[in-house]
Order: sequence, then C-alpha cells, then structure tokens
Amino acid sequence: MYKIAVLPGDGIGREIVPEAVAVLEIIAEKFNTPFEFTHGLISEDAYQKYGHPLPQETLDLCKSSHAVLLGAVGSPAMDQLPPELRPERAALLPLRKELGLYANLRPVTVYDCLIDSSTLKPEVIQGVNILTFRELTGGLYFGPKERRPLADGGYEAVDTLVYTTREIERIARLAFEAAQKRSKRLTSVDKANVLESSRLWRETVTAVAADYPDVTLTHMYVDNCAMQLVRWPKQFDVIVTENMFGDILTDQASMLGGSLGMLASASLGGNVALYEPAHGSAPDIAGQNKANPLATILSVALMLRFSFNMNEAADQVETAVRRVLEEGYRTPDIAFPGCRLVGTKEMGAQVRDILKTL
Repeated sequence: MYKIAVLPGDGIGREIVPEAVAVLEIIAEKFNTPFEFTHGLISEDAYQKYGHPLPQETLDLCKSSHAVLLGAVGSPAMDQLPPELRPERAALLPLRKELGLYANLRPVTVYDCLIDSSTLKPEVIQGVNILTFRELTGGLYFGPKERRPLADGGYEAVDTLVYTTREIERIARLAFEAAQKRSKRLTSVDKANVLESSRLWRETVTAVAADYPDVTLTHMYVDNCAMQLVRWPKQFDVIVTENMFGDILTDQASMLGGSLGMLASASLGGNVALYEPAHGSAPDIAGQNKANPLATILSVALMLRFSFNMNEAADQVETAVRRVLEEGYRTPDIAFPGCRLVGTKEMGAQVRDILKTL
C-alpha cells in the first residue's frame, strides 16, 4: 500500500489533480498495486480553515506519505495577504525545505505531433529532449530577506543569494549520474562572470566532474543559455543550475514543447518526493474545464518511476499521453485549426481510455 498525499491547492489545481488521481487508480488495478489517497489542504483553503497556507496537519500528512501530488498554489485572494503569508513563500518553499527536496527535475520532450503548437520552427525543435536539474532549496528564494526604510522616504530591499559547497555538490552529482544514463553531456548554467555564488558553483561542479570522466561538462552563462534554448535547443541534453535560473529557464524551455501545460516535474532528495505540474494555478481559466491536465498526468508517470520503481507503469502512462496527442486531441493551450478540441475532463478521460488498452 503506497500512501499518496493529494494537495489540489488553488485554481486549476482542483481540476487537474482529480484527472491524475484517476490515472493512478487505473494503474493500481492493472498492476495490482494499491494506492491510498489522502487529501490535504494547502494555500487558500488551508488559510481559510487554519489561518496559515501550510498548516502542521498538511505537513504531517506529507511526511507520513510515500509521495505527494500537488496541483498549484496562488490565488487573487491570497495576493492581498502580507508577503510572509502568501502561499508561494509560506507554503510551497517551506514544504520543499521541510521535506528536504533539493532537486527539481523538469523534462522537456518535444512530441512530433506537437511541433506545430510551438512558436519555433520545426527544424529547430524536432527531436529535442532536455532534462533540467534545478537546485530547489537554496539561492535567492531561501536567503535572508529584508526591507529597510531610507532617509528619503523610500526603501531598500535586500534578497540574499546563498549557496554552500555541499548544496552544489549534491545537485551536481544527481545531474552527472543522469547524464551518464543519457548522452553523457552535461551543461552547468551560472553567472560566474558577475556573481560570487556562481563562481563557487562553477568551481564546485568542475571539481565534481573529476568523478565522472565519461561525461562531457560544459559551462554556460545563464543569459547565453536563455538565448541558446531558442536558437539551438538540440545542443542540450542534461542541464544543472541554481534555483532562480532553473525556475526561469525551465518555463522558457516548456514552450519548446508547445505549452507550459505539458511540463511535468519531480522534486526529490528527501524520504518523500513531491510531484507537480510546473505551471501555476491559472485563476483566469479556473473552473472552466479548459486547463491542460497532461503535465499533472506526466508528473504521475514520474512518481511511478522515481518513488515506486514502477517503470513499466510509467511507460504506459507516457505512451497513453503520446497516443492521445497523436490522435489530435487538444486542450486550448495546444490547440490548432482542425484539432479535436477538448476540455480538462475529456482529455483525462481520453488518456485513461487508452491506458486501459495497454
């Protein structure tokens, strides 16, 4: 019995998470592997009940589970709260820290049938398959923050970027090990020409590289990487980078595959892993049956692979997603003229129908 904490969260999270849970229910039956789903509150619902976006009850639930499935956090109502109570800062970041989730994996796969959904030329993106390792519990997001009043009546805001050698080493080793299983190429992204933290990053990754002589390591500045992702993305295979750079670059890279709604993620490092789509809560389309559930369903495939070692099941989920796309089914974010336009529920149902036949 695998225990899964289910945190739908805000906005479209309440619509896409049930579609992913329904996929897991089919996997449980097909592979005779029972899953126990326990729902918890995070962000707006948690704040309304407990006065905090990450109550202890939710944290305890996550720690006692084998994996966590998260929808999305962020809502207009929560935006009105003080910064220390906003869900991104008071729920998502502490959850990652408390669970020890220092490595965020975001795979970008360009499906041939989705090439026309990207704004880039087919010859630029065809065949792209990039795996990014984003350090998740250090850097600007977790460093000391302060706002100081100035004599002129204004303020000075300070966000501190902190990294230790150990933090860099552990994410680098995961990336090198992944590169060994792929094309043996690793790109480390930093801003070592300006930032002292990036100089430590580059020095540490270079030192770790000595333990992986079969992997070719390339260093790249983050601004150049952003440009190269849209100029020649096929040069990349595995990327490793710090927290904020990874946050920005992976959102950019998602458009290679046509939509942020296709970008799954896995956050690893502790005893319990967390799986979530990389997109946000999209309050503008919440409750309208328009959201793309495929990133969440593909995150479930990552859960099956990394948390439960069910590689065959993960392969089947990914195959079902690919076949649905090949049959022309599209949610609005990846739609094109003449496609089979469907909503959130219909897309999830199509994936499940194919999954049952595999």
